[in-house]
Amino acid sequence: MAALKLRRDTARANPNLAPFSRVNLVLFEPAELDRPLPRGDRRAVHLVEVLRRGVGDTFDAGLVNGPRGQGTVTALTAAALTLSFAWGPPPTPRPALGLIVGLPRPQTARDILRDATTLGATALHFVRTEKADPGYAQSTLWSAGAWRRHVLAGAEQAFDPAIPDVTFTHSLAEILDALPAPTVTRLALDNYEGATALGDFHVIRENPVVFAIGAERGWSAAERGALRAHGFALVHLGARVLRTESAVTAALAIVCAKLGLM
Repeated sequence: MAALKLRRDTARANPNLAPFSRVNLVLFEPAELDRPLPRGDRRAVHLVEVLRRGVGDTFDAGLVNGPRGQGTVTALTAAALTLSFAWGPPPTPRPALGLIVGLPRPQTARDILRDATTLGATALHFVRTEKADPGYAQSTLWSAGAWRRHVLAGAEQAFDPAIPDVTFTHSLAEILDALPAPTVTRLALDNYEGATALGDFHVIRENPVVFAIGAERGWSAAERGALRAHGFALVHLGARVLRTESAVTAALAIVCAKLGLM
């Protein structure tokens, strides 16, 4: 109990520590590599106060959508850290795994952004649907670009610098019309008309996969028809009704296992 209380008190004293308690890879944008990292930046707080890195120490670093490598602290002042980097080989392209989600409440969207990235999704499309609350689109998660830090957190957790393409301004119909060639495996989760358990559905490893999950209230009848018309098979996760974020995690884990990614 004493250790737990100390951890909570530390997090309250310095709120920057909490978001980095599980960072496995410190990520950087390409434009950041040639300038000092301010001491107030969360990554600097993590390097100095959590990892206890000083001058000459190394850490695991990643370049967003680029390679992994080693970072080195070359100078440390009260104002900033100066870093150098040695990068590994270019990353191997990942199998295409797209996710379409009916726009959920912001807290749910934050969990999906993080966890779907961790599981290896290459594209995340949050779409307007008939049963989604249109007010969710006005959240600062989208309007102020806050969504990106949750994607980065998922990549840091996965120890993989790749982040998915993210869209959040389109309708379901617009995204369906923009999907690539029909060789893509297309699956839609539906508790009401899903005829096959996702675990029993055969996925061809060489084919890209697009997976669609409705908003918290599910798909409308018209949307089910549109999904079928665009080649989606309706599948289910069993009799239990899951939260949207739990269904996304469970479904992606099953698909990733079938694709040999887990």
